[in-house]
Amino acid sequence: MKKKFMIPALGLIAALTLFSCSKTDRGHLPPGEGELNLPPLDPKLVQQGQQVFRYETFGDETFWTDVLQMNKVIETAVDPTTALSVGLKVDASAIPAAVVAGIQNGTVSLTDPQTTLALISLNAVVGVQGTVSTGSDGKLKLDRMGITCALCHSTVDNSFAAGIGNRLDGWPNRDLNPGLIISLSPALDEATRAVYASWAPGIYDPRFNHDGLNNPVVIPPAYGLYGIPKAIFTGDGDVQHEPAGPVAYWNRYVAVTQMHGHGYFADSRLNWVVDHREGDDLVTDKLPALQAYQYSIAAPKPPAGSFDATAAARGKALFAAKAQCVSCHSGPLFTDVIQGGKLHPQSASVAIDKDYVNRSATKQWRVTPLKGIWQHPPYFHDGSAKTLDDVVTMYNDQRNLQLTPDEKKDLTEYLKSL
Repeated sequence: MKKKFMIPALGLIAALTLFSCSKTDRGHLPPGEGELNLPPLDPKLVQQGQQVFRYETFGDETFWTDVLQMNKVIETAVDPTTALSVGLKVDASAIPAAVVAGIQNGTVSLTDPQTTLALISLNAVVGVQGTVSTGSDGKLKLDRMGITCALCHSTVDNSFAAGIGNRLDGWPNRDLNPGLIISLSPALDEATRAVYASWAPGIYDPRFNHDGLNNPVVIPPAYGLYGIPKAIFTGDGDVQHEPAGPVAYWNRYVAVTQMHGHGYFADSRLNWVVDHREGDDLVTDKLPALQAYQYSIAAPKPPAGSFDATAAARGKALFAAKAQCVSCHSGPLFTDVIQGGKLHPQSASVAIDKDYVNRSATKQWRVTPLKGIWQHPPYFHDGSAKTLDDVVTMYNDQRNLQLTPDEKKDLTEYLKSL
């Protein structure tokens, strides 16, 4: 039976980003400022990390090209319209003016895979790197391709068209359908292909290729992580298991076990060792810069007019008292994990999937930071709450908070304001 394969995790998580934020325009908590009094980040390291996040494949072309043969799939069947329909994004800043004009006037076809190859050659397809050549027939060929962290953990602002715009690194690509994309590989057996094809857009299972279970989770945001000592839903990453840092732990996990980059991952808690070095380690020395770039991401502020400020003020009082939210979502980042890396037992949650937690290294869960929560529906690790209204309703019912309809609305407006 052919092996199970995976692409980068949400992870989940892991791999992540956006450039240093100024106090006025890039989010809530700029690095080195705010209530946590965090040390400033090295701008040079952050800049290096941006390049890693956006363009580094860690040598994973040997998997995506030589094993999965995704270069052939893209070359023959993925035109820009198809690519956008499965959630791939295009960086408008990488497109020359002549190509922009051609798209606008219809002389550049969006239903021809040759256009996709041209965009890849320009580094314009977010999260995809490729080597493009011209054949003897004058047509472009995709000789090799790989993926980067940005595939799952970046989107665009749609300023040019839907799916085409300026990069928003660190924002989860909830439009991306990674399962459907990877299911197109001719290297998969039918059973494995069916599992991948069953996943909805915006979700991914970063442990499927380890334990064979099918329990995908939403691709999480990768912003607002600076100062959080435990990364991802279950808090697997910490300095004990990755000296470079908690987010670096998950970056290594994703780069090696999911992207199949040339590197090494081991965690005795998972009873898993993966060695893809093939004589070279292309992962380890990039982890500090990648994490620094991720730490430079602040959670985005809510758009002007997106919430009722008066109702939000009432909701803030409810959050701290009757609704009991602050009992877990405490502190400047709205998570008690900053209190010494605190994790919670499975029994303490009304919203976490016990089966998914049992597959983790900690067998526990971390309280999710709430800043920027307005930006990334659906909610909870499995996406079971489609809106913030659903979140409030679920907690009201499960915790018997006895919030009135008006109080639930006020609490929702407060969450929108974070």
